[in-house]
Amino acid sequence: MLNFVSSIIKRPLIVYTVIIVLSLLSIWQMKEHAQFETNLDRYMPEHHPAFVYSDQAEDWFYIKDGVIIAIEHPDGVFNPGTIQKVDEITLRLQRMPEINRNDVTSLSTAENIIGTEYGLEVNPFYRQIPQTQEELDELARDVRNNEMIYGRIVSTSETVTIVIAELEDDVFSQELYHNILALADEFRGPENIYVAGRPIVEGTLAYLMPKDMTKMVPIVILIIIAVLFLTLRSAKATAITMFVVLISTIWTFGFMTLFRVPIYSVSTLIPVMLIAIGVAYGIHLFNNMSLYLRENPGADKLTAIRHMITNMWKPVAMSAATTALAFITLLTSQVYPVKYFGIFTAFGVTSAFLLSMLFLPASIYLFKLPKVKSKKNQEKNSQWGTNTALRILKNKKIVLAVTAIIMMVSVYGITQVWIDSSFLRNFERDSEIVQADNFINQHFGGTTNLNVIFEGDVDKFKDPYTWERIDSLQARLERLPEVGNTFSLGDYLKRMHKVMHADSVEYYRIPESDEHIAQYLLLYSMSGDPENLDKVIDYDSRRANLQVQLKGDNSIIISKAIRLIEEEKDIFGNVDVEINYAGSAYKGLVFTGLILDGQVSSIFLSILMVVVLLGLMFRSINAGLIGSVPIIITVMISFGLMGFLGIPLSSATALISSIAVGIGIDYAIHFTSRYRLSAQNHNDRTDIAIAAMGHTGRAIAFNALVLIAGFSVLLLSVFPPNRELGGLLSLNMFTAFAGTLSVLLIILHLVKPKFIYKQ
Repeated sequence: MLNFVSSIIKRPLIVYTVIIVLSLLSIWQMKEHAQFETNLDRYMPEHHPAFVYSDQAEDWFYIKDGVIIAIEHPDGVFNPGTIQKVDEITLRLQRMPEINRNDVTSLSTAENIIGTEYGLEVNPFYRQIPQTQEELDELARDVRNNEMIYGRIVSTSETVTIVIAELEDDVFSQELYHNILALADEFRGPENIYVAGRPIVEGTLAYLMPKDMTKMVPIVILIIIAVLFLTLRSAKATAITMFVVLISTIWTFGFMTLFRVPIYSVSTLIPVMLIAIGVAYGIHLFNNMSLYLRENPGADKLTAIRHMITNMWKPVAMSAATTALAFITLLTSQVYPVKYFGIFTAFGVTSAFLLSMLFLPASIYLFKLPKVKSKKNQEKNSQWGTNTALRILKNKKIVLAVTAIIMMVSVYGITQVWIDSSFLRNFERDSEIVQADNFINQHFGGTTNLNVIFEGDVDKFKDPYTWERIDSLQARLERLPEVGNTFSLGDYLKRMHKVMHADSVEYYRIPESDEHIAQYLLLYSMSGDPENLDKVIDYDSRRANLQVQLKGDNSIIISKAIRLIEEEKDIFGNVDVEINYAGSAYKGLVFTGLILDGQVSSIFLSILMVVVLLGLMFRSINAGLIGSVPIIITVMISFGLMGFLGIPLSSATALISSIAVGIGIDYAIHFTSRYRLSAQNHNDRTDIAIAAMGHTGRAIAFNALVLIAGFSVLLLSVFPPNRELGGLLSLNMFTAFAGTLSVLLIILHLVKPKFIYKQ
């Protein structure tokens, strides 16, 4: 390593040329192929059995996510102006090339199933906009008498009505997103217009993600530059270190786009991570050179560089390796954004290490050596190390007791951690999209759909008993406060049974015989749109679809509904009916489980890898066990705090353990390496601790300060999960730093491990 770097740094222009060429290629790749991924289905593993089945069910029953536009008039929607707007919004949506006209549902397209002297008829609620009060009263009366419309398309308060536009996969775009929002804005006043639905969530994410990244990156660069300059006290050293992290970030996104990997929401965190992480290598390298030049003021550039590389390449390489491998453990996750975040952040960390070992020495060789700190600063640094080490060793019992208490409290907090699949948590509670979602949930069944798929033999779902069981399940579900409406073929059957018996309420129930059911289905096929039935029952009557509308998209709400359904699974099993699930809500719940599985495996695997690597580095398994103590403390405190603060695991916060382990172990590596070197020059254990603290403790403190400052920029993100991640990571960096310079120091001082003293 030493000979290779020595030969390279003597040719700095070659190093610069290679770096510039690779950077230009990366920029070109980003410009040509970078794209943001906001289709939430593509966050999930497409080959997972749950998603494969859900996709099949979506094809069977034309299950699609829809854009929901709610029109509110405080005096009631049954007036010519509001109905005219409903009609125009419906027509404008139907004319959009991305939307099939038959997939737009509103009061103007809804079917009114009625019974006449000639039999069953399916008519629109109106053919022309009602103008007179008599016509408006008749429309209101027809809506109130139709259980399939009242409370579903028109609210029971009669002040809100909705238009639903269902979308095919891969048709939603930023252009369509802005066109829908512009359409809503056009029709505001005196009516209030609210726009919600999963496609709108995706569109808003796509709109805000690049804005959020372009806002945070310049801020983190400015903050890191300021903190670096205060730390290194050298504009040249600051510029070289910043160049390393910026180029590694450019290479990372160039590498990502080379493999056509899109930018997910968590990918926007990569620049902040790499900028904050990458500066650590420069801090430790410049700190070592500064201390060497202080002791050898007459040393030439090449000698100083060779000394820096000889003493620092192993701990810096090990720090980079453990950090990269900790991120690589995220490959155990089946969630694509988490998986790709791990791969490409590991690539960026490796790039930052290579640039630090090549570009940084080459730049020093090309220009001048950094200035040595003044004698006053040197004495101040030495005194800081002495005072800190002595104070910690003097109060070692208190430090260990407080740490033990914190660990016990954290264990309880960990038991309170929950997982959230809600994509709406990406937005502020008072944001327009969340308020629109809450408004529609308040007045209608809900914006989140869970589809329950029933499967049996051919013609199984012409059996009245089967539908009575499904109807009973629907009634139980609708009694849950988290469930709004449910809808199935049973609702069609009850409506038709009622209108065919002179609208008698006592006949609003499942027909008594399979002949009645078959007859009603035939009558509807002749009078109405048969495609509507295709959404609730298949051609052979061996599959049926029950749509459950939920008042939220978080895992707690979804799980509660599924638990109730599971309670009746045996009852349906007794009549040879199998129950499965599909739709966006179910996918979100499975997504939640995958986050948990990936988090658990990532924690254990990353800590295991750290123990093994440290053991190999110091040739002692005890080194791995002792060195991992600060990061175990850090991870436990982090998850304990999440439990106490009610911060759930999500696709963003699922990154915490790997980041904490990967970065936090750097402190232990550098401190343990310096402690072992100090043991070669001192006999007294206290002198060893003072020497290690004076040499590396301050650099670790500066490193932690830079990381805390960098991660704190995430507190400015527009996405709440990113802000939570930023706060937790800043805490993790402080905890890892404090644990290394206190608990690890005390353990090394008390245990006297052989891997420290055997040399």
